[in-house]
Amino acid sequence: MKSVANSHPVALFWFRRDLRLEDNAGLYHALKGALPVLPVFIFDSNILDDLPERQDARVEFIHHAVAGLKHILEEQGSTLVVRHGKPEQIWPELLRDYPVGAVYTNRDYEPYALERDTAVQSFLAAANIPFYTFKDHVIFEKDEILKDDGTPYTVFTPYSRKWLAKLQTRRFVPADGSGAENPVSFYLTSYPTAKYSGNFFKTPPVEMPTLAEIGFHPAGIPFPPVEVARGLIRNYNQTRDFPAIDGTSRLGVHFRFGTISIREKARHAQLLNDTYLNELIWRDFYSQILAHFPRVVAQPFKPQYAHIPWRDAPEEFRRWCNGQTGYPIVDAGMRELNATGYMHNRVRMITASFLTKHLLLNWQLGEAYFAQKLLDFDLASNNGGWQWAAGCGTDAAPYFRIFNPAEQTRKFDPERRYIRRWVPELDTPAYPLPIVDHVFARQRCLETYKKALPAP
Repeated sequence: MKSVANSHPVALFWFRRDLRLEDNAGLYHALKGALPVLPVFIFDSNILDDLPERQDARVEFIHHAVAGLKHILEEQGSTLVVRHGKPEQIWPELLRDYPVGAVYTNRDYEPYALERDTAVQSFLAAANIPFYTFKDHVIFEKDEILKDDGTPYTVFTPYSRKWLAKLQTRRFVPADGSGAENPVSFYLTSYPTAKYSGNFFKTPPVEMPTLAEIGFHPAGIPFPPVEVARGLIRNYNQTRDFPAIDGTSRLGVHFRFGTISIREKARHAQLLNDTYLNELIWRDFYSQILAHFPRVVAQPFKPQYAHIPWRDAPEEFRRWCNGQTGYPIVDAGMRELNATGYMHNRVRMITASFLTKHLLLNWQLGEAYFAQKLLDFDLASNNGGWQWAAGCGTDAAPYFRIFNPAEQTRKFDPERRYIRRWVPELDTPAYPLPIVDHVFARQRCLETYKKALPAP
């Protein structure tokens, strides 16, 4: 690396939640710049050291994706520099090892990421190195969809209307003199990264740390494919609520770590299914809620819900975690989560409602457990979903809306195919009795919430 330090400057592209070479906004701008581009990835020990399990499937997924990127780059005569440690320590090392002229990256909106990037930007500025950031992980960022008075939306429906209206913006391409309008939304236009792939810095391969060297081991959980059949998206509104059938895309982990382009999938959704597109709008909505109201990480969005006297029942929480509540649809969901890192979207709502309403346990317990287990864990969406279930978030289900597990089963798993897949001991003495009576739990929840919340 010492010889590299004496060569011409390079631009470093810092991969984070954008683990792909195609249609990558920040990478596209880096490759279009004047300097050859050397990609970098940091296994951030500030994040990894807080993970409770050493067989975290998400770390394995990232390691696999990073190794894949490195292989492709080395086929093109470049490489991916992979480091493990705290970014505040890694960046001085990178500046010692390489003649860095600029750093490019895509923006991340979570509180830790904002704090980290501010520190890195300050460090680079002290060395007179520009730090360029770009939008890539969402369609619309924090301040792109606002009310007419400039304040953020806190209700989904009007937000989604303006989101869709803004999406209609078209790109004009007047180069041929026709002024013809591109049929693709300006905001969904792909970045032709591959067109500039010859601008990667040419260098021999470098070693990357193994999964074991960063302190983790394979989890043995299969990862969902990066592609789904168009027919699945086309029929999404008809199939998405039935956990026994393969009716959802399971692309969440790929959105989370950017192994697919949100713009590409939004284009497909726009053509194929409005309901699926609506799910992508929810993703942006929760992202901007977190950005505008970072207090939601530790507090209910609706402050009055902080007064609810949640029960302290660790054994009941343990039974919920392990899928031993005696409510089959709840137990099936929790067992699916524990075994695969995935839970069907409809069942996520049922299990969350059960924890917060039937058991009257703090939504933050469930949020933290999902954060630990979900392959597709995303702070903004996970927090938003749990606060919705507990009644304390934006657009939340009112506290008197309490899912009846038996009714949910009748509607969405009538033949109990999903349940029997995950609860094979159903209808045998081995299956536990219900942890709480539904009628009693519902009444207890209503009385507790009503007493704790101020009258409307």
